Amino acid sequence: MWGALHSINGPVVEARFLVDRPETLPKIGELIHARNTRGQRVAFEVVSHVAADSVRAIALADTRGLEVGERTIATGGPLEVPVGEQLRGRILDVFGRPLDGGAALAEPRWPIHRRAPSLTERVPAHAVFETGLKIVDLLAPVPRGASTGLFGGAGVGKTVLMMELMHNTVHRHHGATLFAGIGERSREARELWLEMAESGVLDSSTVVLGQMGETPGVRFRTAAAALTMAEWFRDEARRDVLVFMDNVFRFVQAGNEVSGMLGRPPSRVGYQPTLAAEVAALQERISSSVDAAITSIQAVYVPADDITDPAVAELFTHLDAFLVLSREAAAEGLYPAVDPLESSSSLLTSAIVGERHARIAAEARRVLAKYEELRDIIALMGMDELTPRDREAVLRARRLRRFLTQPFAVTEAYTGKPGVYVELEQTLAGVEAILAGECDDLAEAALYMGGSLDALLRRGREGGRADEQGRAG
Repeated sequence: MWGALHSINGPVVEARFLVDRPETLPKIGELIHARNTRGQRVAFEVVSHVAADSVRAIALADTRGLEVGERTIATGGPLEVPVGEQLRGRILDVFGRPLDGGAALAEPRWPIHRRAPSLTERVPAHAVFETGLKIVDLLAPVPRGASTGLFGGAGVGKTVLMMELMHNTVHRHHGATLFAGIGERSREARELWLEMAESGVLDSSTVVLGQMGETPGVRFRTAAAALTMAEWFRDEARRDVLVFMDNVFRFVQAGNEVSGMLGRPPSRVGYQPTLAAEVAALQERISSSVDAAITSIQAVYVPADDITDPAVAELFTHLDAFLVLSREAAAEGLYPAVDPLESSSSLLTSAIVGERHARIAAEARRVLAKYEELRDIIALMGMDELTPRDREAVLRARRLRRFLTQPFAVTEAYTGKPGVYVELEQTLAGVEAILAGECDDLAEAALYMGGSLDALLRRGREGGRADEQGRAG
């Protein structure tokens, strides 16, 4: 079926088609093509029907050089992306075209618009995905086959934490791994490529990029393209898939731009009226089946550190675990800068993680909450005004908070400290010892930025011997 461009308004166009009845018009979500004055083909996605013979579409490429009256061809289906084993080790755009200079990908291809699994096809998340990060595994365990969000404002370490999670989990993950860069800066995309290659995870991963300089339509569909590739591994290859998304808030922003260009009236705080439906359509596709699971870890920018922002609140409702990054913790040098009281996971119950883990996590949260209650009193009146019981809780909370910090492998080049992976059992043993008072005589600094408690104690003893030798010399 063919027609002609009737109007062009930036990345939004209207096209009229020669149809004998309205039902033969290109369907919502269908791809149509036109050529610009340079002979380049420009793709559009149909978003609405405006008349019996006309559609409105959003551009998936630059519209400069298009002319009214240009011939338009309907493809008969939605945007399709390549799937299969051929994706491993490749860096692609939203169309599945290589960005790494490699060969073009062949068939098979799947449409990016796919229905979410029904309730009867889903398997609830009941397994923990160990990350090797003490504060995450203790207080907000990542669920296998569900979604985890990393929430934080600008500059608190969302991307660095996601890169560390990728580094720690990919080497121990035996399924497929995808990274969706939504609204990534070109510099960030280049750095990601180099870091993945240097750490040895690129050969087993796939990267899909919708960069910041792309049109809103491209950025809006990047996550759907990555999930389509992930669904092939889950449904056809029957392998677990690990999907990283950075940044999901830019997906919401791209949808807001598309909505504004289509003339839709804004809703709360200027967001698109279709916000809830768009977020749900994306998030509901992330689920487990009987044979395999898609596990998603998503970075979410929090505007002005306002966790009640409508977009952030909407994303919260679809997540099984969330890590809230604290600007105050980052300022104190407590990395990862995860807020232990705001972060949580639906898996943190004795029925799933075990009685011991649930008990230790609850006690750790209680001690840290007590410390937060007393901080203002300490700042005004000092530690001497506290009761012995409160003073004990404060001292243990401060040691516990420093024990939950650790160096990252992805920042070793900048800090000079090699990253550490801490097994869950080591984390539980260390936290249990601190809460029991076994570390009350240790200096707080001895527990800062290290691995297991045993490793920290060894480091302290070796440092003490070195100091003694230096004084003797």
